[in-house]
Formats: sequence, C-alpha cells, structure tokens
Amino acid sequence: MALSHTGPASNYGIPLEALRSLDCMEGVYTRPVAEIKPPQARPVPASPLPGYVLALGVTGVAHLIHYLPFPPFRVTGLSGVRYPLSAAIIAMVAGMAVRNLVRLPANLIESARGMPRRVIPVSIVLTGAGLNLAAIAAIGVHALVITLACLTVAMASSIWLGTVTGLFRKTAILIGAGTAICGTSAIVAVAPLIQAEDQDMLLAIGTVNILGLIFMFAMPLLGSLLNLSDQAFGVWAGTSIHAVPQVLAAAFSYSQPAGVLATLVKLCRVALLAPLIFVLGIWHSRQAGAGQTQIHYGRLVPAFVWGFLVVASLNTAQLLPVLQFRFGTYSTSNLLTNASELLLALSMAAMGLEVNIVQFSKVGGRAMLVGTLSGLILLATSLLLIRLYL
Repeated sequence: MALSHTGPASNYGIPLEALRSLDCMEGVYTRPVAEIKPPQARPVPASPLPGYVLALGVTGVAHLIHYLPFPPFRVTGLSGVRYPLSAAIIAMVAGMAVRNLVRLPANLIESARGMPRRVIPVSIVLTGAGLNLAAIAAIGVHALVITLACLTVAMASSIWLGTVTGLFRKTAILIGAGTAICGTSAIVAVAPLIQAEDQDMLLAIGTVNILGLIFMFAMPLLGSLLNLSDQAFGVWAGTSIHAVPQVLAAAFSYSQPAGVLATLVKLCRVALLAPLIFVLGIWHSRQAGAGQTQIHYGRLVPAFVWGFLVVASLNTAQLLPVLQFRFGTYSTSNLLTNASELLLALSMAAMGLEVNIVQFSKVGGRAMLVGTLSGLILLATSLLLIRLYL
C-alpha cells in the first residue's frame, strides 16, 4: 500500500520531515565530537625559601628583644636574672606586626605557611631534653593531688566554656591544655594530635600568654592580701600560672622558699603533659570516630610523642652525654633544650606572619573570654584545695 504525502520522500516512501523527527527519539546515534586539548604542564610549586628566610629574620629580631636588659624583658631578683617574656611569644607578636604593618607580597606570606607543621614536631621532641620525670615524685602526695585536680578542672572548664560560648572546639581544647600544663609548649604539643588549624593555635597561644602575664603580676599581690604562707603560695603559683618563666618570676618575687616549691610543682605539671597527650588522643579519636566499630589505638599517638617520651626518659635517667671540647664543656640536655626553644620561636614567627589582625579580632573575643573564665576557675580551685589539704 503506497503512502500518500506531499513534498520529497525517502527511498522507502516515508516523508523526510517524518525521518527528521525521529532524531528526538532514544536510540538515534549521533557521532560525538571529541575536543582534544593540548597537555598542560603542571604548575611548578613556589619555593618556601623566601618565607623561611623572612621567618628566620623575624626570629632573630625577637631574640634581640628577648634579651633587652630592662623590665619586663629582664627581671633581677633573689634567684638571679630571669626573662619572663619568652622569645617564642615575642617572635609571634613580631611576625604579626610585620604581616599587618608592612605590605608584603602574597606569595611571600604563602611560602611561610607550611613551616609550623614541619618544625613544631621536632621542637616537641627536643623539649623532652629539659624534662625530668622524677619531679612528679618530689613534690609530695598532697601537692600532687592538688596538681592533678587542677589539671582536670582546667581542661574540663575550658571545653565546657568553649561549648557554651560557641568557641571552636579545637581552640577550647588548646586553651585548656595551655592553662592546665605549661602554656605555649602544651598547645603546640597537643595541636597536631587533634588536627588543629593554625588559627586555633594562634587564638589559644595569644589568649594563654596574655593571661599568664596578668597572673604573673597580679598573684604576688593577691597572695600578700590573702596572707598566704610561702608553702601555700608556692603551690598556688605552681598550679595556676601558665608558663614556666612566669611561675618563676611570680613565685621568687614572693619569697625564695615559695619560688623553690613553685618550681617543683610547675615541673610536675610539665611532666604530666605526656599522660595528658595519651588521654586526649584516645578521647579525641573516639569523638571524631563515633560510629566506627574499631579504633586502632596504636595509631593515636604520633611519632613525635614517642620521641618526646624517649628523650625525656633519657634525660631523667641522666643518659644524655656531656660534650667536652678544648674551649669548654657543654651539656647535651641544655643544647637540645636551646635548639627546641629556637625552633619553637621560628615556628611562632611563621605563624605570626599568617595573622590578619582584622579577621583575628572578629573571633578572638570568645577565646579570651573562655581563657579568662577557665583561668579564674583554676585559681579558685587551687586556692580552695590548698586551704583544705595543706
């Protein structure tokens, strides 16, 4: 039967318009057009050398400021000469000043960005050379109980206050570690364990060190007003003030016996950094992997923690050698400790170079609030326990 149609037809008697309409149906094959692009060369990564050189220059300036021969950089007391403002903190502040007061190329700032994550683990390992784990047994049972209680209260209150105020959780944990143990050193030791960002570290370090300086100047006056004994003030300062130099400056300004006891208590707090890292590692892994059926506990502790413990154990057992040269004798423990302080200052300078003050000020208020309240809770808890047990 012939099909009637108007217009041209195909060889099968089907109108061409009908054939063309079949193009919209599924199954009609249209040859694809392939676009061949020329291969693109991978971008060459920028060299980190300029950023490292800039951070090293900032660190050098920070050390010059650190050794200025007048207060508050240099304080002379009954126990000798002390430097309450650490070179690491000055380096961070100097880096922030350079970043925000000098117009620097963006690629120069970017090239220094990865330095803290490479340098800080090495600094933590070397820190163990200045730690004597036997200090835990030297302060007495009552002082040890007070120290452990204060550590727990500082950590718990910081995390809880961070939740209440809406502060970044990792920032709150770092503030707790810095308040509970030893300021900047504890913060940089805990940060890689919880995968904290540079901003978390900067907020925590800035908060803890500002409050540590305030406590350093205020607590001797408060101790006098409260008529605390040398023993009571030594334990109070040793369990409450953040950094080691700040503890020594405050306690020795109160009295020589208070300074000696505060030093022992503070060293005990520093020694408790190792168990704190283990506990935080397990706790953070469970929080982050809630729903996982198996947790590999052997992977919780990074390699630098094991290095820290090994070096601290060697120093405690007095197995670190003493190097003797024609021009003098040098303790390996002191050399490694000085190297750790230098690397810490270098990494802090690099971190300071990343700080944009305008952006930092928008989130720094809550960190300071959490640190202040946590520090005051720690002061009150320590004083209450001293009244009860000493």
